[in-house]
Amino acid sequence: MPVLLALVAVTAVWGVTFVQVKDAVELYPLFPFLALRFGIATLTLVFPGAARVRGLGRAGAAAAALAGVLLAGGYALQTLGLERTSVSNAGFVTGMYVVLTPLLGLVLFRLRVGASVWLGVVLATAGLAMIAGVPGGSSTGDLLVLGGAAVYSLQILLMERYAPRYDPLGFTLVEMTAAFAVLAVAAAPSAAVPHGATVWGALLVTGVFASALAFLVQTWAQRRTSANRTALVFTLEPVWAALFGFTLAGDRLGALGWAGCAVIMAGIVLAEPAAANLLARRVRRPRTA
Repeated sequence: MPVLLALVAVTAVWGVTFVQVKDAVELYPLFPFLALRFGIATLTLVFPGAARVRGLGRAGAAAAALAGVLLAGGYALQTLGLERTSVSNAGFVTGMYVVLTPLLGLVLFRLRVGASVWLGVVLATAGLAMIAGVPGGSSTGDLLVLGGAAVYSLQILLMERYAPRYDPLGFTLVEMTAAFAVLAVAAAPSAAVPHGATVWGALLVTGVFASALAFLVQTWAQRRTSANRTALVFTLEPVWAALFGFTLAGDRLGALGWAGCAVIMAGIVLAEPAAANLLARRVRRPRTA
């Protein structure tokens, strides 16, 4: 029970950060925000993880750096989309990585995909069509978030192939550092000093809790429970995002929008068994998480 509660807590943190990040990037430039987020995550991990980086070797460091570049790209697309669409839309569209991961595994690595995944794709696509254009949403924003979900899927596939070979703390430190470096370059033209509780609160929660510590909790939990159970718990992330979007951000999707979210969730749950081994070994979140 403590393990499942810890995983549920991680998904709740990821869910609430959709609201926090949306509010923060209305007050502070997007790329400086993301750069500072990953800078804080790097600082959180540097003291316990620095001594372990050398053990990665060149191959491990290169794989971790590539994972960090993909993570930076995924967060950039997702946050650009979150600026333009509702919190609830962004949460459910981000959850599409569960559907996209096995499909990209089929294309890139010829991993077998069952009938449930294809049915999940059909349902999730229908759900996306249903939520397109709902009040507070945006087709452009949803597509940007979907692009971010696709990049997260690539990162998950990379992590599944390489991360189990290396020390998780050292690997994650290099990954966070690479993401910070990429985003710092993108942030340079609009760099500014952050001000206010809204921005700093979002930076600390996303940097420390949703990035650095969430990974450590996830690693601890996954050594104590099954892959299927972990992946299934992670499907709660869009549910939390919708709940916090409704209670904190005032999302009102209407009957068609909520029906579309339900259809997307059905597609995610159907695709989950095929994605479980990939997602639960070394999944990231996330997504704004």
